Amino acid sequence: MSSPNLQYFIWSVADLLRGDYKQSEYGKVILPFTVLRRLDCVLESTKEAVLAEYADKKSQNINPELFLLRKSGQSFYNTSAMDMKKLMGDPSHIKDNLQKYVEAFSKEALDIFTRFDFLVQIERLAKCGLLYQVAEKFVQIDLHPKAVDNAQMGLVFEELIRKFAEISNETAGEHFTPREVIDLMVSLLFIEDDKILTKPGVIRTIYDPTAGTGGMLSIAEEYLKAHNSYQPRLIMHGQELNDESYAICKADMLIKGQDPSKIIAGNTLSNDGFPGEVFDYMLSNPPFGVEWKKIEKEIRNEHEALGYNGRFGPGLPRVSDGSLLFLLHLISKMRPSVDGGSRFAIVLNGSPLFTGGAGSGESEIRRYIFENDLLEAIIGLPTDMFYNTGISTYIWVLTNRKPTHRKGKVQLIDASSFWQKMRKSLGSKRKEMNKEHIAEITRLFGECREDSKEGAPISRIFKNEDFGYTTITVERPLRDESGQVVLATKGKQKGKPQSDANLRDTENVPLSEDIQAYFKREVLPHVPDAWIDHEKTKVGYEIPFNRHFYVFKPPRPLAEIDAELKGVTTRIMKMLGELSG
Repeated sequence: MSSPNLQYFIWSVADLLRGDYKQSEYGKVILPFTVLRRLDCVLESTKEAVLAEYADKKSQNINPELFLLRKSGQSFYNTSAMDMKKLMGDPSHIKDNLQKYVEAFSKEALDIFTRFDFLVQIERLAKCGLLYQVAEKFVQIDLHPKAVDNAQMGLVFEELIRKFAEISNETAGEHFTPREVIDLMVSLLFIEDDKILTKPGVIRTIYDPTAGTGGMLSIAEEYLKAHNSYQPRLIMHGQELNDESYAICKADMLIKGQDPSKIIAGNTLSNDGFPGEVFDYMLSNPPFGVEWKKIEKEIRNEHEALGYNGRFGPGLPRVSDGSLLFLLHLISKMRPSVDGGSRFAIVLNGSPLFTGGAGSGESEIRRYIFENDLLEAIIGLPTDMFYNTGISTYIWVLTNRKPTHRKGKVQLIDASSFWQKMRKSLGSKRKEMNKEHIAEITRLFGECREDSKEGAPISRIFKNEDFGYTTITVERPLRDESGQVVLATKGKQKGKPQSDANLRDTENVPLSEDIQAYFKREVLPHVPDAWIDHEKTKVGYEIPFNRHFYVFKPPRPLAEIDAELKGVTTRIMKMLGELSG
């Protein structure tokens, strides 16, 4: 179904719903009906064989499930003698027949319609006198895989989700990631493994903890099929909080022959759908800047009770932003390096780069990442790339199986200039990347070397410790009214100068520097009576991404600016003279 035809079809159904349904409710009808029609078309060619097998196994009192799956050639089936075309032959019983038809799907497929709350919508449409007309509309479109392949169907789902999110004033970004961003993430994920993935019989697992409609998983599969003649098998896993997105993702997996039980509903952070499991590859675009107060109790309990045996051992970020919790979750899902290791890519906003000083939860998480040499690269994307925000975003690439030339190093790529203007804006999304942009960024990552564009750096290589620092607390003595140093009279500090809290200060010393040498050079010349309170010393990490790509532009010569101002003044005086004349 092409995009123009899809839009025409959507609004032809919407015209029927208008009045009885609010605009924000159109998706509750159109989305599950689209899935139903797709499944209906997929099962069409094996319908008779499945029904015959069902009758045979029932007569022998044998559980028919495995036999029916084999006959259908899919990971789902339907045991009703009805299909959508036959339903149209009995308008007076459309509601009961449609409900029975939906309930005759196998467990995993039925779960999709349960998440859509589809039976409730069937009742509502019947009460409005619209059920037959809406069902008839969907019977008229051909969603058979021969007419609409899996890739096209995935785009149809994405387009539907985006449209209904927009008209219901929700954020489309909660539901899916722009196609070109996923293409880039997938390219970065697989580029260093091309040789491995071209071997016959290769099976790999991939996981998305914020799966949405399954776009990232689907594009990863498409990439491997397009780039590898041996067609390595990619077993997909995902978890999604939003019921509608989960239902569409699961439907997409069903149609592609993936195991639908590996798509889990629920909150990934508070209820891990894959406890103890690890994966070869992972992708994620978690919500930006969303607080985790609702699940704070569960997260803190896991952090305190399990520590590094759980997912959140390194630390917890502030409650106002849970992005780094998803990062930690993915790290916990990495296959041990001795078993082949993992690589993952995650989209984050700027906050996780630098929020929180030494000793804070955010800094401790970054410290864990650097000290375990997990961070491979960070790619800064252009602004205005996402549907629900115009802010700067970054792709982090992490792995526990770095190639030798990357060990102990981190690559930063400034891709903020790699974009073209969209013909038509979609929410906050005004820019997009084309194939050439994606190929260039992937090349920069693959070559892992410093590079520049028009005199400005776009790729830089750093050592892990370049991002670390030690925060030292600089104390100065408390003095009495006559200016004499006040000495402590009790405890282990007895006889030593008391510190003045009002004069207390901190200094961040790069990890590569000797603390005492820094203190002697930078502090003592200005405050000779100062000392370091070593008990308060903390190690921190931050990633000042933009600072590393800043290029100083000297101001124009004063004579040039002065001449320009004089020229403007002359023109203004001339215009005033013409007005008064």
